[in-house]
Amino acid sequence: MSSHTAAINTHLSLEFQASHTYLAMSIWLREKDLIGFSSYMLNKSVEERGHASKLISYLVDSDCEVQLPTIKSPQRDWDSVEALFDMVYSMEKDVTRSINDIYNLSEKQGDRTATAMLDWFIEEQLQEESEARFVIKRLRLADSNSAALILLDQQFLDGTLLANVKAGRAFDSQGSSAGA
Repeated sequence: MSSHTAAINTHLSLEFQASHTYLAMSIWLREKDLIGFSSYMLNKSVEERGHASKLISYLVDSDCEVQLPTIKSPQRDWDSVEALFDMVYSMEKDVTRSINDIYNLSEKQGDRTATAMLDWFIEEQLQEESEARFVIKRLRLADSNSAALILLDQQFLDGTLLANVKAGRAFDSQGSSAGA
């Protein structure tokens, strides 16, 4: 097994662990009646499994062995919603580092199909980290104000909190009425 395909197999554990942890986060948030945050984390959990599936498809299509990892039981309690999202951000940065390492190995081995596949992940990780940072900043602004936390939860629920971040329009003057 080449070093970059071994690294992809190792990376699968980060994707599956993130999925499992995000599911635990979703449950914790739901138990706190933060339905919007909970739904967001449930979607993130499903998304992470999708990332793992994309990597598995690459390995299978490339006639490489797939080694499914063992996943440990995730943390089940957090001190605050902010602490939870600090963990999300940390996990996403770990995933980004791993993807970058795999990309570098793939380039060194001259595997263009791997680097082409990884280009999608690099763009995805930029978005993932950006979203996590944005949520953390909003949570820090809310501080311990429960009304602000409920408003953020509602914005997650109705899909407005991250709309501009997800669309990449944070600085798009064309997308706002102020640019006219």
